[in-house]
Amino acid sequence: MAKKTIEEYLRCPFHLAMSILEGKWKFAILYVLSAQGTLRFKELERAIPDISTRMLTKELKHLEQKGVVFRKAYATVPPKVEYSLTQIGQSTAPVIASISKWGEDYLAAYKA
Repeated sequence: MAKKTIEEYLRCPFHLAMSILEGKWKFAILYVLSAQGTLRFKELERAIPDISTRMLTKELKHLEQKGVVFRKAYATVPPKVEYSLTQIGQSTAPVIASISKWGEDYLAAYKA
């Protein structure tokens, strides 16, 4: 089997998806926004246990740059910012549901 070049690797749909959704927190963010809809930053932060403010900010910026999350800032004092899933972000719902189902199956199979 021939080794892939870096260009072929980056064009692979699976690797592209993984480069966008990689990391510990991105699926948690997508899960919460998918389940709860549009949320303000602090609401999102409270909904994801153990995530730091810095990490949430970093992951949201990445997801926004990739077109998965939409950020709407209001010109108010204090500033108000809301996050929601874009259409492509909403298309991750079946993937998230499958992962959740797998987790349920895993718990049922290995319940101690």
